[in-house]
Amino acid sequence: MSARRRQQRRAAAEEAEKEEEAAEEEGSDKEDDLEKKLCELDLRSDLDVPDIPPPTDSTPEILKRALSGLSARWKNWWIRGILSLAMISGFFLVIYLGSFMLMLLVLSIQVKCYHEIITIGYRVYHSYDLPWFRSLSWYFLLCVNYFFYGETVADYFATFVQRREQLQFLIRYHRFISFALYLTGFCMFVLSLVKKHYRLQFYMFAWTHVTLLITVTQSHLVIQNLFEGMIWFLVPISSVICNDIAAYIFGFFFGKTPLIKLSPKKTWEGFIGGFFSTVVFGFIFSYFLAQHQYFVCPVEYNSETNRFVTECEPSELFQIKKYPLPPLFQAVLGWETVNMYPFQLHSIALSTFASLIGPFGGFFASGFKRAFKIKVCAVACGSVVPG
Repeated sequence: MSARRRQQRRAAAEEAEKEEEAAEEEGSDKEDDLEKKLCELDLRSDLDVPDIPPPTDSTPEILKRALSGLSARWKNWWIRGILSLAMISGFFLVIYLGSFMLMLLVLSIQVKCYHEIITIGYRVYHSYDLPWFRSLSWYFLLCVNYFFYGETVADYFATFVQRREQLQFLIRYHRFISFALYLTGFCMFVLSLVKKHYRLQFYMFAWTHVTLLITVTQSHLVIQNLFEGMIWFLVPISSVICNDIAAYIFGFFFGKTPLIKLSPKKTWEGFIGGFFSTVVFGFIFSYFLAQHQYFVCPVEYNSETNRFVTECEPSELFQIKKYPLPPLFQAVLGWETVNMYPFQLHSIALSTFASLIGPFGGFFASGFKRAFKIKVCAVACGSVVPG
């Protein structure tokens, strides 16, 4: 009897082992199938990327009715022109309200850009159901902003910080706190990993960090420029705006030669016309700004009045000097010297950069839109600002 029982036990054990091996093979087959599907996802062509629904047209009804008799080309011209003037007027209002409002404007643009790029990633990779990922994306944005702007507070608000013990603790251990916050987010990401979505989640993790690099780092550097004096913020920004407008005008009326395949509507005539217009604009605009302390003095925080102040003795960059003209210009103009601010020479370099390198940011955006089949950009020409 004991021998029979042993044989039965052995037979049962062998059957159990066979069942386990079959289950393992079945599980490995499923994992292989999943791996193949993920590889196919990596290697799929651009034609397989899902379309992102374009935002609805938010052009005011008054404009639609007023321009209803025009062709699409001229209708777009007037919509762009009217709304560009409105945006420029709003920008001047923010400048009038002071440097603090300009900082808030930069931060709001940063958050909106981050939101749009992250949302594109979610839609393209179908990641709405990934656990914690929306929350983690915004958590990392807060962490990075805390790190960068905590450094700014320590540098530019030193007298304000010294009066408050709680802030002194935060500033003293600022980098350690920032590192601890990031590690917390990193651990939360690892805990959120789901077996069937490893690769997809790491794609989105990388997408989030690249987006942080593009948006937060740039906005931080822009605000650093702003603290050095509003002129260092206004001239580059205004040069980019001027170049965009001038290139569109020259391209609209004279454009015939395509510039780049990524943006079929961009032309060499618009590119060249925008370059010369921007250099002239930057030179004249800098002359106007350099005359006022409000624009040239570094922005400092006055702890007694709890306000930002822009009062100083302007540096040599913003003091009129005489410059001898080259012989050719002397013969044409009849002048031997010209009075100008040294900063105007800087403006030529800034305007040249804005004209020659700035458009490549637009080309990058065009390639980005085409890569993910975004028909209309949401901020610049769709749901927020028509045209």
